[in-house]
Amino acid sequence: MPEDRYLAFMGKAPRRVPHWEHWSNPDAETYLTGIDHYDHPRQCRLRFNELYPEIALGAPRTDEPIPRPRDGADRVNHVSRWGDSTTATFQHGEAFFRDAEEVFAFSPLEHADMRGWPHVVENWDFRSEERIAARFNWDRERKDGEASSVGFYNTTFMWPLLTFGWELFLECCLDERFGRVMDEFAELNRRVFRVLSRLPVNFVICHDDIVMTAGPVCSPAWMHKYVFPRYEEYWAMCRAQGKEVIFMVDGRVDAYAEDVLACGARGIITEPYTDFKGLAKRHPDMFLAGEGDNRILMRNDPKEIEAMVRSMGETARVCGGYMMCVGNHIPWNVPGEAVKRYMEASRVYGVRGFRPE
Repeated sequence: MPEDRYLAFMGKAPRRVPHWEHWSNPDAETYLTGIDHYDHPRQCRLRFNELYPEIALGAPRTDEPIPRPRDGADRVNHVSRWGDSTTATFQHGEAFFRDAEEVFAFSPLEHADMRGWPHVVENWDFRSEERIAARFNWDRERKDGEASSVGFYNTTFMWPLLTFGWELFLECCLDERFGRVMDEFAELNRRVFRVLSRLPVNFVICHDDIVMTAGPVCSPAWMHKYVFPRYEEYWAMCRAQGKEVIFMVDGRVDAYAEDVLACGARGIITEPYTDFKGLAKRHPDMFLAGEGDNRILMRNDPKEIEAMVRSMGETARVCGGYMMCVGNHIPWNVPGEAVKRYMEASRVYGVRGFRPE
């Protein structure tokens, strides 16, 4: 029997709508389980998975206590609290490149060994496919009907954004000299996607934050020159090997959703700023997730949470690939009580065949 998550990825409308949650809320785990996450991280997670198997979180290997993180931002080290630890650095290329001329002189291929570059997120050794392939577990069997996946964060747009930082990226991206830099990033990714396409999984999760909460960053002309042709190329590699592509993007993706799907993505996971119901109506067989809103959870109003989840259930009845998901994350400061209300409401409204009064 195919897994419900697999069926949702494929737009096959499983009766119970699966979850895909961006989870980093140890305090909610403590609240929901009665077991302190920091004193007993493995016990707490195992109990949480017993209570909420639909979220399916991985468990720590040991029950060794972990230190309690400090709330808020560390402006010296450019990190902030994330779950029971901290984020990666928010200091990107602005700390490494002084001006536009340094950007135009940079060669991604000459610096393809990016180990020790935390600001680019995917700080691997990209000098060869063999070095990339060594990062992955090949000792498994690919099974039909299994929601097995692999992910890559820097599908195209993230490379210049993270490498150079926002200001230098936007200053340089319209200059013709920037084309050579983007071409070299594309060659790094060809190596990556040739490897990903051969992995023993069924889905490839491709992340690129091509929009912000208000919509696009770069113009359609720029995107169709530097981004979408690369998506089409990379994703064709995956599809040729029997894999489906799921596109992950923050923000309001309405302006580019049709382009992403035309490039070969099976579906999109995004944030609640997007018009989910419009996408669902146009593409009832696509994968779609991220409609839930953590701003509603933060207010912890029972009626408001129920209304949100009820609306999500309505979208699921239109779209066979829908998953329950708080698209803008369930971070450490969302009240545990609100998470419980969200999960309980999801069990009521996240069922196809349910008919509200």
